[in-house]
Amino acid sequence: MKNVRVARRYAAALLADADQKNVIEAVAADLGTLGRLMHDSRELRHLVASRLVSAEKKLRVIHELFTSRFGKETLDFLHLLIDKQREALLPDIIGQYAVLLNEKLGIVTVDVTSAVEIAPLQEKAIHERLERYTQKKVKVRFSLDAGIKGGVVVRIGDTVLDASIKHQLELLRECLVGGTAL
Repeated sequence: MKNVRVARRYAAALLADADQKNVIEAVAADLGTLGRLMHDSRELRHLVASRLVSAEKKLRVIHELFTSRFGKETLDFLHLLIDKQREALLPDIIGQYAVLLNEKLGIVTVDVTSAVEIAPLQEKAIHERLERYTQKKVKVRFSLDAGIKGGVVVRIGDTVLDASIKHQLELLRECLVGGTAL
C-alpha cells in the first residue's frame, strides 16, 4: 500500500507538470508505450528494478532506447526517478497516472464480464446505459467468464452489479436453505 501512495504522488506530480505544459495526452501515450514495453521485455523490467545496475548505466540505456520515441517531459521524469532511486515504482506510477488522468477527464473504467460474447449492438447499448448510470464518460472493458453461467457482472470501481445466473442461483439457494420467501 505504501508503494501505491508513493507512486500516486509521483504520478500526480507528473500529471500536474504535463498539464501545465499542455502535454497530458503525449505523456499518457509515452507511459502507455513504456508500460507495454516493460510488460513484454523481461530484460527491461530487470534493468529498471535492479539495484545492481548503476544509475549511470540505467540513464544511458533509457536515453538510447527512448530519446527518439518519448517527449522531453517523459524523459525528464524517467531521469528524476532514476536519480531518486524510485525507478522500481515505474509500473505503479504508470497505472496511477492513468487513474488520475481518467479522474481529471471525468472518465470511469467499467469492467463488464459475461458468460458469452456480447454482440456489437449490445456492447453499444451497455456502454450508453453505463454512461447514463454513472453520468460520466465510460471506458468499458469486456471480458468472458463461462463460470457465471449467463447474464453479466459489472464492476464500477468498488461497486459490483451482479446480474449473473450464478449469483441468482446462489440467492435462490440461500432462500431455500434458510426457509425465507422469495
